[in-house]
Amino acid sequence: MDNQTTLNKLSEKVSTILQEYHTLKGENEMMRNEIVTLKADCELKNQEIEKLIEENAKKDIEIEEIVNKIESILG
Repeated sequence: MDNQTTLNKLSEKVSTILQEYHTLKGENEMMRNEIVTLKADCELKNQEIEKLIEENAKKDIEIEEIVNKIESILG
């Protein structure tokens, strides 16, 4: 009878461990998906930042050209 009780306890513990394993496996998969999504978002933002930096540099060149024209007019 003690064997059956011990076997039942072991079975319950194994079931608990398996249940926890499946729960953690699911959480891990959700986190992996979130990481993929966040990496994609980050890449899009980095591309947008690069674009804005380029536009800013072009605007700086335009401003510099305008200033040079004004200086050449004023002598």
